[in-house]
Amino acid sequence: MIPRLDRRLFLGAGAGLLLTGCSTASAGDTPAAPATSSAPTTASAWVTPRELPAGWGSGQDDGVFPRTVVHAAGSTTVPARPTRVVVVSTGQMDAALTLGVVPVGATAGDGAGRVPDYLRARFPDRSADLDAVADLGTRTQPNLEAVAALAPDLVLVNASAKDGDVLGALQAIAPTVVTQGTGLRWKQDLLLLADGLGLRQRAQTWLDEHHARAAALAPSPSPTVSFLRRNGDRVRVFGVASFSGSVAEDAGLARPQGQRFTDETSRDVSAEQLDLADADRLFFGVQGGDAAELTSLPTWGDLGAVRTGRAVQVDDDAFFLNTGPTAAQIVLEELERALG
Repeated sequence: MIPRLDRRLFLGAGAGLLLTGCSTASAGDTPAAPATSSAPTTASAWVTPRELPAGWGSGQDDGVFPRTVVHAAGSTTVPARPTRVVVVSTGQMDAALTLGVVPVGATAGDGAGRVPDYLRARFPDRSADLDAVADLGTRTQPNLEAVAALAPDLVLVNASAKDGDVLGALQAIAPTVVTQGTGLRWKQDLLLLADGLGLRQRAQTWLDEHHARAAALAPSPSPTVSFLRRNGDRVRVFGVASFSGSVAEDAGLARPQGQRFTDETSRDVSAEQLDLADADRLFFGVQGGDAAELTSLPTWGDLGAVRTGRAVQVDDDAFFLNTGPTAAQIVLEELERALG
């Protein structure tokens, strides 16, 4: 098997940068394919896009500035290497740290901290830097005065900000690169975010290593793998076009019949429909971490994966809340442990 990815691969040359990451993508750039037990053989067969949409990005080598980056809301010229970057959207802190950088400011999400615990655990040597990251409010309502006070030279945000006045306000503060967002588009998000930072080739190297490692996992025949989450009153199964589903796709793993959908990220299920979560291996997360919120459901014990001891509770933050490369590494490690 290919050696495990070393997160320190990207620390060092980029460690002096202060910035954060964002999400990117364009709907409909890569046609969806039905889930199967074998990995696709062509780039167009992947449900999760692996490249930027045509014409996006800067086309510049790493470290070349100024660079004009085409993104989800137009184009932005970044005049010099960013040294004070803020991130507004899901997964951007993860992407930045994976590339060896720490933001000067970041927002928090619904149920997620400004710096998720899994990132603190993965980057213990950056603890002091992470403690210094300024609080910029929430992802849906960033504190614009706090953003301006940081005097950033690059802002990263995803396309949801285009629905209100937030994007225009951010663009008035500093050069702003806008990604598409969603777990389906996390690889495009990583590449576009990295392009704004002048680190796109570095991000591509990370993705190439990830894809090679995932492909080395694929057993034949593939067991089915299932992803299930409870947050509040909602219980959902996650399909192929989801963040955790994308990592299973990278590894060529089959999904149960009820999770082969590609038209949405997840589907709500009732306790009576919990059989849609059954598979050879079941990975489940609970927001807040209390497994009893799922395991106490009356139909939980009826699942074959539960009866055979093949239902594993996972880090909800990494599997279902954040859509960055380090989270993807955690998902892949869980798959390796269960299937290796």
